[in-house]
Amino acid sequence: MLRIVEEAARTDTGRQRHANEDSYYARSPVYVVADGMGGAQAGEVASRIAADAFDEDMGDGNPEEQLAERAREANRRIFERARADASHSGMGTTLTGALLASDEVSIVHVGDSRAYLFRDGELRRLTRDHSLVEELRRRGQLTPEEAEEHPQRSVITRALGPEPDVELDVHTHQARSGDVFLLCSDGLTSMVREERLREILTDAETLRAALDRLVEEANEAGGRDNITVVAFRIGGGEQAGEAAGEAAASPAADETVLDLRAAAADGEGPVEQVRPAPPPPAPAPPAREVARRPKHRIRRAVIGLLVLAVLAGATVGAVAGLHRVYFLGSDGGLVTLYRGVPYDLPLGIHLYQKRYVSSVPVQALTPTERRRLLDHQLRSKGDAADLVRNLERGKGL
Repeated sequence: MLRIVEEAARTDTGRQRHANEDSYYARSPVYVVADGMGGAQAGEVASRIAADAFDEDMGDGNPEEQLAERAREANRRIFERARADASHSGMGTTLTGALLASDEVSIVHVGDSRAYLFRDGELRRLTRDHSLVEELRRRGQLTPEEAEEHPQRSVITRALGPEPDVELDVHTHQARSGDVFLLCSDGLTSMVREERLREILTDAETLRAALDRLVEEANEAGGRDNITVVAFRIGGGEQAGEAAGEAAASPAADETVLDLRAAAADGEGPVEQVRPAPPPPAPAPPAREVARRPKHRIRRAVIGLLVLAVLAGATVGAVAGLHRVYFLGSDGGLVTLYRGVPYDLPLGIHLYQKRYVSSVPVQALTPTERRRLLDHQLRSKGDAADLVRNLERGKGL
């Protein structure tokens, strides 16, 4: 039977945020990363609720069902907390979690945090981003390179909390000795390309060293968002030979489960590393996806209904993004702060809301200021508010 032989976790505020709204849970055999969203520290509340939901009895039964039940419970708690407290209205969080059971790793996922498998020097993404840009890329409207640099890549279409029910991606992957599973928030993947992730995992002697380097490079690239990374290495089984038997006979083998939240707080903490024997050459079977795609052979009338359903789903999903991004425009000739994305859908549906009308006339701006401020560039709430505040104080850009 396979087991966790090494694990590590890191979270960092980054260089452009004042608070860390990411949370994680890392206690064998369960690992979770959550990236919160919402004003007034509501994102931090949402992500913490999500992570804490896994710090409970997982129950019995199928691992996929266990993960899905914990995720749905987290969604219910976040939604009810937001309804009960107006300051937390609209809060939500991404969630990517993993559970090792026997010789398989099950994944639960919603949002744009990610799970990767590092095996035999190759890195494979196990999750699909629930984001506006990813939807456009899958439809062929954006190339992978364009998606990497798109200004709206942080707008997600699915999250825990904004709605009473949530659609989850749940699937299971065959594991083998030597596999490394990596969970991370988009604060890492938006700053460090996947090829570089692979290189760092290949070169690092320990998972702790790998995660330290990943966070460091994300900050060196700009650190625009909170950065959270959790990783665990699998060993044991028949492939581990005598090393696995000796570890099982040793009392220390039962002490390898660490509360990494405490270790991350003080920057210390022991990390046990067991080097497994080479994995078998046979490839792992494909993942079993719980959420199955619809069949391609459907009638034209049903296609029309599906198109309408997709539009409706995109509209509902975009609500999550409305609480995460802001842009500047004008209203009545005055510089105005909007929350959401600058798009209108059919039937008069707007993907943005007016949040604040300043006292600064657009005509008072210089041409350069107009180009920089009114280009509908998506910004964080703090960045957008600071720009408006500086204008009102006469400080300019």
